[in-house]
Parts: sequence; C-alpha cells; structure tokens
Amino acid sequence: MAKALEFISPEATVQEAATLMGELDVGALPVGSADDLVGIVTDRDILFRVVAEGGDNTRVRVRDVMSSSLFICRDTDTLATAMDIMGAYHVRRLPVLDEGGQVVGWVTLSDISRRLLLDTDTIREALSELSAGGQDV
Repeated sequence: MAKALEFISPEATVQEAATLMGELDVGALPVGSADDLVGIVTDRDILFRVVAEGGDNTRVRVRDVMSSSLFICRDTDTLATAMDIMGAYHVRRLPVLDEGGQVVGWVTLSDISRRLLLDTDTIREALSELSAGGQDV
C-alpha cells in the first residue's frame, strides 16, 4: 500500500489534476482530504470526460469528472480481501481507511502484482538466476 498520498481539491481544475498526476507519475488522485474523501479522479476520467468531449481543461472542475462511488478497504483487511473488492467492483485502486475513517493509503493493481510476483517462489528463483548469471533477456 502506498502511504504517501497527494490529495486534490474537488474545486481544482482538470488541468491542475493532470499536472499533479504528471509530476507524481500516477494515474489517479484521491479527491478531498484524508478526513473527507469525496472521490477519485483518474487519467481515464480526464481523457474520456474532458478531452474526448472537447472540454476546456482549464475550466472543468475535478468534481465534474471524478468518480464519487467509492469502494474502500480497511487497514486491517488482508490482501485477499482487497483483491476480492477490486475484482468484484472492477476497480484498479482502493483507498485504505483506518478505524476512524481516515485515509491512510491506497492499494493499486500494480502494488498487488508486485507483491504477488515477489512472493511467488518460482518468479523469485527465476529472477535470482537471471541476476546471478548476468544473462540478457
């Protein structure tokens, strides 16, 4: 789970969101704050809801294109639970909330795939052999 999150205001422009995504090299931003998560805006939201429709990215607000239906997991949930939620709702990111409802991080598909790759003995052994042998693939 990524613990360092940058939030964007729902009143920010789509251009500001896209600029921040580029600076952070991420495909999505949580909207609101750790205490008040109101949505998630993704690069796909911007592409399909603004760019494809010919919208003005300097005037369209994040609140107008963000996804406000939120699926979350808790910081006490297992990886399997997070994967089940993501699969059931076809989402690529899950905000992680603590007992008090505060956002403490989020889990992404790339976090999960990285974890599964590193935890898989076959993959780990193959990577180790490649590293030790100095072979190019």
